[in-house]
Amino acid sequence: MVPRAQLQRRASLRLATALAILTLFLAGCPYRRPAPDREFSARVVGIQDGDTITVLRGAQQVRIRLYGIDCPERGQPFYRRAREFTASQVFGKTVTVEVIEQDRYGRLVARVYTPEGVELNKELVRAGLAWWYQRYAPHEIEFARLEEEARASRRGLWSESSPVPPWEWRAKARAMASRD
Repeated sequence: MVPRAQLQRRASLRLATALAILTLFLAGCPYRRPAPDREFSARVVGIQDGDTITVLRGAQQVRIRLYGIDCPERGQPFYRRAREFTASQVFGKTVTVEVIEQDRYGRLVARVYTPEGVELNKELVRAGLAWWYQRYAPHEIEFARLEEEARASRRGLWSESSPVPPWEWRAKARAMASRD
């Protein structure tokens, strides 16, 4: 027969182990909502391309890269349409910026919401003007669904017979530039 004290120690150890595992699991869960200081409102003062905007936060201009998507680059089909779509949705308007991270270029990577509360990132994918950027947002199933819906409907860039993703286009451009 096992002494009562030993059973209690085993139970305590199991509970502590379970709590430690739960803590590790929760710490590794995907990011859901930013801390209050990671969400702010600002007026859009510049549109660089379909997935990059500049906002005025107080007196400071801040460059924002839309999270989880990649729009066509300058020189690619649908570049202009993606840029114009973004401008029509947010230029000159006050948007809500939900910061995910800062990228290696110093831009804030974020979800951007129109004054009506619509997520611009998703609307670009829905319109067929952006790819789901799986490399940087692998768990964003809603982007996958919206991209598939746009493909099936042949909206935007999906009306092309074989659209080239911007990351492939950039890689080819870099390779050609390095040959020169």
